[in-house]
Amino acid sequence: MPNLLGFLGVVMVAYLVPGPDFLVIVRAGARDKTFGRAAAWGAQSGLCVHMCAAALGLSVIAARSAYAFTVIKLAGAAYLVFLGGRALLAARSGAASSRPHRGPVAGHERPKSFRSSFTEGFLTNVLNPKAALFFLSVLPQFVGGADGSTTGQIFLLGVVDIAVGVAYWFALVEFAARLRPLLTDIAKRRIWDRISGALLIGIGVGIAATD
Repeated sequence: MPNLLGFLGVVMVAYLVPGPDFLVIVRAGARDKTFGRAAAWGAQSGLCVHMCAAALGLSVIAARSAYAFTVIKLAGAAYLVFLGGRALLAARSGAASSRPHRGPVAGHERPKSFRSSFTEGFLTNVLNPKAALFFLSVLPQFVGGADGSTTGQIFLLGVVDIAVGVAYWFALVEFAARLRPLLTDIAKRRIWDRISGALLIGIGVGIAATD
């Protein structure tokens, strides 16, 4: 049997360390709880992909292929930079959006929907090389010996990881929703977009720079 208790402790610590998923879900949740939950479901769906890849051995192939790993890493970094850049553009157009207008404001961040929020959460997670490496290097350390199939234990631990994440992200969305009244003020929203956008870009650049 896998070491569930030990794995649970590691997973909880991992979720408490803010990363790209954290920022994407908080930004979505600050707009609307439904969007925040959608982003959370998207992130955990991304974990399902990593779990299946680890169970099938695909993550090992990707990790041993420098080209494949680099492609995933750069794609994930580029996507975070894109999200961050869009947030910065939204901050710049925030003042203009407070004035009456008939058409969309140039550079303004597009309106959120359940689908777009889910997609952001999914792509942010599935393109995160650190999430893939967690299932490749950390999770196997908690797989038992001859008590069961390795594949079955990976799926069990993966489900535990996903379940803990759903509970944590949903609690985070409740917290993020409290920011919504503050963000109705244009000046405060521009500051929020600038900070969160800069953080997303910084994380993206950091991922791209990792070996």
